[in-house]
Amino acid sequence: MKKMQDIQLNDKRVLIRVDFNVPMDENKTITDDSRIKGALKTINHALENNAKVILASHLGRPKGGPDSKFSLEPVAKQLSKLLNKPVVMAPDCIGSEVQAATEKMDSGNILLLENLRFHAEEKQNDNEFAKGLASLCDVYINDAFAVSHRAHASVEAINNHLSQRAAGFLLQQELNYFEKAMNNPARPLTAVIGGAKVSSKLAALKNMINHVDKIIIGGAMANTFLKCLDCNVGKSLVEDDRLWDAHSLLKHSVMNNINVYLPIDAVVASNIQPDVLTSTVPVKEIPQGQMIGDIGPATSLLYAEAIQNSQTIIWNGPMGVFEMDAFKNGTQSMIHCVANSPALTIVGGGDTDAALHQAGKSDQIDYISTGGGAFLTLMEGKTLPAVAALNH
Repeated sequence: MKKMQDIQLNDKRVLIRVDFNVPMDENKTITDDSRIKGALKTINHALENNAKVILASHLGRPKGGPDSKFSLEPVAKQLSKLLNKPVVMAPDCIGSEVQAATEKMDSGNILLLENLRFHAEEKQNDNEFAKGLASLCDVYINDAFAVSHRAHASVEAINNHLSQRAAGFLLQQELNYFEKAMNNPARPLTAVIGGAKVSSKLAALKNMINHVDKIIIGGAMANTFLKCLDCNVGKSLVEDDRLWDAHSLLKHSVMNNINVYLPIDAVVASNIQPDVLTSTVPVKEIPQGQMIGDIGPATSLLYAEAIQNSQTIIWNGPMGVFEMDAFKNGTQSMIHCVANSPALTIVGGGDTDAALHQAGKSDQIDYISTGGGAFLTLMEGKTLPAVAALNH
């Protein structure tokens, strides 16, 4: 894969596809600018090499054309503060007005294009739309790992129209860490997989069995595995149509000598609400009218022991409904174990990242991926469409 540091950028118009899909409150104030900060290394490298920097991103899910609610204008202001230099906001992301603005740019100028998703053609991977974006620049840099699992025009089709293209620093870093974890890991390699649904992680779990030494399963997805082993899980969330898949996966893990760890106790309640009365019971003794909201303390101890000798840990998905105090202890315990482990620790997924920030432990993790969906696609053993296009 070609890297941006291998390309001559001096006096060139450099279009960098970034991920500025940041959360904002109702006053359009950015509540977390970590995605903007994540792109600074790439932007600064282009500026230091006298490039004319054009930035492209989407924001949110606008429907059917321009919508001021999803304008990138607040991002331009925040980026300007972070860089301590002006960031000009373009009126659109393609068209004659934008084209003229890019042609007038001097080296060191920064232009932020308006939301790519104001055009339906972006998500449609439309070739003409991609051609319009490509016409704005001499060099294309993909630094948007979080959208690289999608075949969208600004990350996939655009590569058909530019010979000068490469990966930015963030994209390089994401792929390097994943390579370290999956293709050449220090062992034992342990995968911690949580979250709500087996169906969304099934392909990743199937692929993991061919790479890891241990798999730890938590979150509501563990309920499906428990039920396939004839545990009565009360009225807990279960994917009945995935019971056979769960059973097959466990059988496959035994054949491959992979240790799979499932909950042995659980925090249960009549419903999943903040102030509900909870109790902790063994998974084989869950009352009929109760629901599992978290792994129990015995499970946390079991998982801590399983992690203890790991040299590489990949974690995707919380252990329970960590947003509520009643069900946060399992995820907190896992955070403590992973954060204090001497292993190479890599975390992917928005919920896991949010839990780490909530616990104030994010700085104790070796690498937190910026893209849950893209991270999961790599865990499934698949190639990211945008990376494949960049390399062709």
